[in-house]
Amino acid sequence: MRFGLHLDMRNRPDSGDSWPAHYGRWLERLEEADRLGADSIWLSEHHFFDDGYLPQLWTFAAAVAARTSRARIGTAVNILPLHTAVELAEQIAIVDVISGGRTEPGFGVGYRKPEYRAFNGDFKGRYRVFAERIVEMRELWGETGTGRTVTPRPVQSPVPMWGGFGGPMGARLAGRLGLGLQSINPALLDPYKAGLAAGGHDPASARVAGSFEMFVTDDPERTWAEIGSHLTYRGQSYQRYMFEGTSLEANPPKYAGHAKESILVGTPQQIVDGIAARTAGLPVEHLYTWADHPGISAELVDRHIELVLTEVAPLLRQRAASPS
Repeated sequence: MRFGLHLDMRNRPDSGDSWPAHYGRWLERLEEADRLGADSIWLSEHHFFDDGYLPQLWTFAAAVAARTSRARIGTAVNILPLHTAVELAEQIAIVDVISGGRTEPGFGVGYRKPEYRAFNGDFKGRYRVFAERIVEMRELWGETGTGRTVTPRPVQSPVPMWGGFGGPMGARLAGRLGLGLQSINPALLDPYKAGLAAGGHDPASARVAGSFEMFVTDDPERTWAEIGSHLTYRGQSYQRYMFEGTSLEANPPKYAGHAKESILVGTPQQIVDGIAARTAGLPVEHLYTWADHPGISAELVDRHIELVLTEVAPLLRQRAASPS
């Protein structure tokens, strides 16, 4: 199991940080994370969030690639139907070249109608378009031996791709297309394997990746008191933007708050025990966690990242080496 960081580059409007300072600080953090042994760095895409949720993944991924030397660079997720196959095939190939073959593209279909309208996307047909784009990119990278290829081509062949889905229909689609599944929900493993079989792939080749909601600290109770409001901010923003452009926009369902049960705030050993319980029986290849939550102090974020990489990740490797 490889372990890494997940980030969306949000900068709350009330933070007081300029965008150049914010991006510069994160590039320094990711360079340090790479030095500390991060296995992977995963970027997430959305558009038109007032806190600047990362809109262009592969632009930032290129900067990350230039500042790191070992961590895999993935997306969790890139909203595939918003982009043309040629656009993404070229961008991913460039980042793969810059990084020396370290990309892990993960794709989803999204859920926000305003994003689809802005990109002239087909919201109703997004699953169909997703499948078409996967096939097209494989052709453009020369993996199928047909059609015109982009130049330069990726270092990796084939490029390891993922499908990020939260339901059985998407899990089956990821399997049918021969993708890894970006979900650690045990309920999706059977539909994913069924999709693999339906697509002519060996179900034993199943591989999953996903985000584990956690925050590592030396003092869990004190830290929960400090970060609780920021977790609520994240949840409320997703809730608000989820219903934008729908019939429920004026009166969306009320966000119930971020319960302690939804995120594990704990010491490194508590976190490792929680991960082991959550991933038991799953063919996990990559696991990652949010590097921060918007608004949390820089000191807490830096300590969280340090503990993730210097204590949680080594403990996970020890457990994997000695499962008994």
